[in-house]
Amino acid sequence: MLFGMRPVVLLDYDPAWPLLFAAERDRILAVLGELVESVDHIGSTSVPGLAAKPKIDIDAVMRAHGHVPDAVARFRTTGAYDFHGDPYGDGRWTFTSGSIRGVRLYLCGPANEAHRERILFRDWLRTHPQDAVAYEALKRRLAAAADGDFASYTDGKSAFVAEILRKAVEERPPGPTLPRAFP
Repeated sequence: MLFGMRPVVLLDYDPAWPLLFAAERDRILAVLGELVESVDHIGSTSVPGLAAKPKIDIDAVMRAHGHVPDAVARFRTTGAYDFHGDPYGDGRWTFTSGSIRGVRLYLCGPANEAHRERILFRDWLRTHPQDAVAYEALKRRLAAAADGDFASYTDGKSAFVAEILRKAVEERPPGPTLPRAFP
C-alpha cells in the first residue's frame, strides 16, 4: 500500500443504506427547500445487494441552474459538510461528511449529463442483476489490487461503466430524460 493511503474498503450490501439516504435526503431538503427538483440516491449503495464503499452518494438537482450558487452557499454555511468545489469540472459541486463512512453530496443544475449517466447506470444495475454481479466482482478485484490507490480503483471501472451506459442508452424506451426520486 502506498504510504499514508487507506485501502479501498468494500462492504457487503447493508439494508440500512436506503434508510441512511432517506435521513440525509430530509436534511438536504431542509437546507435547500424550494431550490430542489430531485434528490437521488446514486452509486453502489443505491443498488440492492451490491457491495460498496460505505459512503452514501447523493445527487441533488436544482430546479434551475441559477439556484446552484445559492444551494452551494447554503450548504457551506451549515458546517456539516466539507466543500470540494467542482473537482471534475462537470457542474457537480461536491460536499462530503465522514471519512470512510459518510455522505458524498453533489449539487447540480437540471439536465446535468453526469447526473443523467449516474441515474442510467444505477437503474441498469437495479434491473440487470447479472451485470450487478459482474460489477461487484470487478470492484472486488480492483479494490484488492489498488493497494490504497483510489484513482487506480476508479479508473479500472471506467470501461465497464461505459459499456453499461452504452447498453442503457440503446435500450432506453422513449420518455422523460431523468427519473425523479423526489418529489
